[in-house]
Amino acid sequence: MNKTIAAISTGQAPGGIGVIRVSGPEAFSICERVFRPKLGRKLSEMSGYTAALGEVWSGTKLDDCVALVFRGPKSYTGEDVVELSCHGGLYVTRQVLAEVLKCGAAPAGPGEFTKRAFFNGKLDLAQAESVMEIISAQGRNSMLAAQAAGSGMLSKRIVNISERLEGLAAHLAAWSDFPEEVDLIDIGEVAISLGICKEELSQLLKGFDQGKIFREGLRTVITGRPNVGKSTLMNLLAGRERSIVTPYPGTTRDVVEELVSLAGVPLMLADTAGLRHTEDPVECIGVESARRCLKNAELVLAVFDWSNELMEEDFKLIESIRELPVIAIVNKCDLEQRIDLDFIVSNFRYYVTISASRNIGFDSLELAFNKFIGAENFDAGQAELFTERQRAAALAAKSAVEQGREAIKQGLTLDAVTVCIEDALNALFQLTGRRVSDEIIDQVFERFCVGK
Repeated sequence: MNKTIAAISTGQAPGGIGVIRVSGPEAFSICERVFRPKLGRKLSEMSGYTAALGEVWSGTKLDDCVALVFRGPKSYTGEDVVELSCHGGLYVTRQVLAEVLKCGAAPAGPGEFTKRAFFNGKLDLAQAESVMEIISAQGRNSMLAAQAAGSGMLSKRIVNISERLEGLAAHLAAWSDFPEEVDLIDIGEVAISLGICKEELSQLLKGFDQGKIFREGLRTVITGRPNVGKSTLMNLLAGRERSIVTPYPGTTRDVVEELVSLAGVPLMLADTAGLRHTEDPVECIGVESARRCLKNAELVLAVFDWSNELMEEDFKLIESIRELPVIAIVNKCDLEQRIDLDFIVSNFRYYVTISASRNIGFDSLELAFNKFIGAENFDAGQAELFTERQRAAALAAKSAVEQGREAIKQGLTLDAVTVCIEDALNALFQLTGRRVSDEIIDQVFERFCVGK
């Protein structure tokens, strides 16, 4: 941790600015060899949270630059930090980084700046993990949940559970060592406290399952018989002409995929060939691909034609997807109604009527989708678990708490209950990093990009 590290902190693509972050005990001295301020004031003489206009040099001038100075411990990493902001060309930023490394900095590894923030007590492990969640957020709810975790709200929920368990463990240990001097243990009260912890852990785990939808989205398939408007719906959701639309059935022969957003949730959306019997060998392949996609779908958008009576293919489709997670979409509602809407309503819990070609009813589709995922019961501002590592630790804590309650129920010794409480605490301490191995820390930060 005593070496000074550097990396490009902006994206590896041309942009308005490129930022080279330098952190460590020699951050000022190294950057002073590269940066020439316009007013001649050294970086080491500047106050924290101040900026200087100048140039970066490597024998000759590389670029104009603004240097931002942050003094430890009041910086992101808790160390002295300099950020050199130059024009965002890839060549320029890489040349500036190369000069900084030549002057004594070491290349930063993935997530090494945030890892230093963790080791320097600027944030705990749950907050550190939220950094990558903010970066990778694909929708408003996932971003808000990650920001809530980054602010410490998730850690606070974990600490509240931990403190209750620590209080129990301390009382049990004191009573075991000094039974004459410590108040008698009310085993019923211990069971009640463990029950409260179990419920709070259950709520955390429930939030993980629901929040996963907002973070990772759903594998979604558009299906229906030919010419009901599947490709038009695909284009509407994609915001561009992604699938070919013609008045002729069987246009879509292969699975067309696109990452889209519906009500702020990412969907890996697949437009599939119309389900029907066909002698066309190419279309047959497309139909079989469509059926395979249905088996793996987490959401099915089943499209029906408002302007036509239900056909044999429609009835077969309804029968085959009745037990799947489905939103029925009755398309072409701008035309005269001929479909038996009551039959659709009786077979599907979620349904909407829209006109994809005229963008009518899209709000209804978002509303039905929000009901489908239970969005009204999800509070994005209340931090939830958001990684599999966190989920595994919470499950282990919940299991240990349940074992403690079972030990009480079976009349086992209080030592056995204490062991269960300690196991639960160990699991919770792994969540925040209070008691965690170097191996787990490395696994957390290897998911990060270089420069963060």
